[in-house]
Amino acid sequence: MRAVVQRVTQASVTVAGQVVGETARGLLVLIGVEAGDSEKDAAYIADKVAGLRVFEDDAGKMNLALTDVDGGILAVSQFTLLGDARGGRRPSFITAERPEAADALYRKVVAAWRARSIPVGTGVFRAEMQVHAVNDGPVTILLDSRKLF
Repeated sequence: MRAVVQRVTQASVTVAGQVVGETARGLLVLIGVEAGDSEKDAAYIADKVAGLRVFEDDAGKMNLALTDVDGGILAVSQFTLLGDARGGRRPSFITAERPEAADALYRKVVAAWRARSIPVGTGVFRAEMQVHAVNDGPVTILLDSRKLF
């Protein structure tokens, strides 16, 4: 499972002109599920994101996690994170999980954050979405449950 995590001052996702999910200060998390991912991968991503110390403390150091700053998450499923463009100019998505299984694991990640009382807004799985974000810093972290990078 892969995730792109951006520290944001605000983020929202729109479907058909309607805002369906948003957060103020917090994290925008784009999530891609890879074929063969399991609940273990979902737990890894959920735990890692919840504990990332990417918010500044009083000394200006990134020492604080999401819960330390009362932040929220906007979670957006994005299979294109599994795109492989090494062999040409058109990305291949053959390593992306099938939609039904991907949606189930994506929901496990979201449920894990909500179980920690983290406010979570979401996109709409498989919908055409517009994501708007104000990246803070900018701070962007790449995560992979298989630790490929």
